Amino acid sequence: MTDHPRGFASDNFAGAHPDVLAAIADANDGHVPAYGDDPYTAAAEQRLREHFGDDTRPFLVFNGSAANVLSLIAAARPFEAVICPESAHMNVDECGAPERIAGVKLYTVAAPGGKLTAELVGSRLRSIRVGDQHAAQPRIVSISNASELGTVYTPDETRALAELAHERGMLLHVDGARLANAAACLDHSLRALTTDAGADVVSFGGTKNGLVAGEAVVFCDPALAADFEYIRKQALQLASKMRFVAAQLDALLRDDLWLRNAAHANAMAGRLAHAVKEISGVRITELVESNAVFAILPVAARERLLAAWPGELPFHLWNADTGEVRWMTAWDTTEQDVDEFAAAIAHAVRGR
Repeated sequence: MTDHPRGFASDNFAGAHPDVLAAIADANDGHVPAYGDDPYTAAAEQRLREHFGDDTRPFLVFNGSAANVLSLIAAARPFEAVICPESAHMNVDECGAPERIAGVKLYTVAAPGGKLTAELVGSRLRSIRVGDQHAAQPRIVSISNASELGTVYTPDETRALAELAHERGMLLHVDGARLANAAACLDHSLRALTTDAGADVVSFGGTKNGLVAGEAVVFCDPALAADFEYIRKQALQLASKMRFVAAQLDALLRDDLWLRNAAHANAMAGRLAHAVKEISGVRITELVESNAVFAILPVAARERLLAAWPGELPFHLWNADTGEVRWMTAWDTTEQDVDEFAAAIAHAVRGR
């Protein structure tokens, strides 16, 4: 294929890490039992328990939206509801799947920086008719770590939300599509950000961090995992050749590949933010804590950048009204990629 400049619209644009591809090739050896009854799946599940806690119950699925929706199915009944930020992936980018497939209502909250707080959740709860048979009843608080705006929750922030949820008879779900990036930012373990902070169920992401396709639903509260194997099968997420999903997750979680990939992506986002923050006409709008940079670009600069960048999309237009764009870095973003892109942004803003 023809080489072309890399874009920064999404970390999903990146390919798979060579170690992950090698793990798939290694797993492609002979015959093993199907549907997860194989040593590769057992190894991946054990690896997940090592990272999230010995008593957790992990299940492998294909993609992140499924991990979120199946988590909700397992934890909530159809007349119950989820409190989440307005910017949550499950609210904005899952095509109504939580409502259509899980059957739950989403109660959204305007959350600065994409992050809920106990105060925001408490205020939203006061606006819900708890105990009224005509209203969907709150059951789950869902957060994304890292958030859709690239910000991260500390263990204390997550714990405060978990404590509030548990006091109200609710559960805490963590959408961890980029949990590795949050852990790398804070220099904490995956367990410290989830199980130890009171989370009940986690959607753990691998696709954005170097996998071909592979995520996991991890029940920090193992009681919630009852009958989940049936939920996964009915929702079309039970892989017959599970070993190929499992081999990827095993490779990612072995020898801290997940952490190296995420830390590198974060560092490249920091490098990009540092390079563009002094460009007149560019304004960074969110804290750069993971692998995302949000910024305001003038309309003319966006158009010039699109015209001048012949490869992948140079940005994702996050808000057409304000001109806010999102730049994402990935495990394979290089310093040269960042420096060339920052120079292109500067030229586009200056009109040449």
